[in-house]
Amino acid sequence: MFTLPAALRRHRPGLAGRFAALAAAVAGFALTVGTGPVWAAPAAGKVESVIVKVDHAKVVRLPEKAQTVIVGNPAIADVAVQKNGVMIVTGKSFGVTNLIALDAAGSLLAESLVRVGADSDSVLTVQRGLERESYSCTPVCQPAAQLGDAPKYFGEVGSQASTRNSAALGASKR
Repeated sequence: MFTLPAALRRHRPGLAGRFAALAAAVAGFALTVGTGPVWAAPAAGKVESVIVKVDHAKVVRLPEKAQTVIVGNPAIADVAVQKNGVMIVTGKSFGVTNLIALDAAGSLLAESLVRVGADSDSVLTVQRGLERESYSCTPVCQPAAQLGDAPKYFGEVGSQASTRNSAALGASKR
């Protein structure tokens, strides 16, 4: 393991950079999860994916000498780089984006796709015509706003959750 320098940077390219980076990812290298190195060195042609669920996080090891981590679309996934040579990848929205690791000279060390999907194991979806509602059933079903729910339902459930959280924070400060 290595310690990343305090000057570790994070860059978010513009729209044109995202498309160029995604095209490069198709020809780039793998980010694998397992006991071996997580990032592959640029030499193979296969791109593997980090799979994470919305609102979940996954620990991923950075390649040695990584100085910059680029997230293609931080609205889909975000990263938090730790000092111990790992980063936390968090699923923010459904979709696919990419991660790029560069060294201090700006050379490509590794590249991977990040696929963010839904946690469908405990979520019940109720479809009423075009309107959708989601419930978390663990094991009793309770309203749980998910991306893609009807705006009215999403707003009502979100508002109730925010009000409850604010009340809990206020009570904890007394």
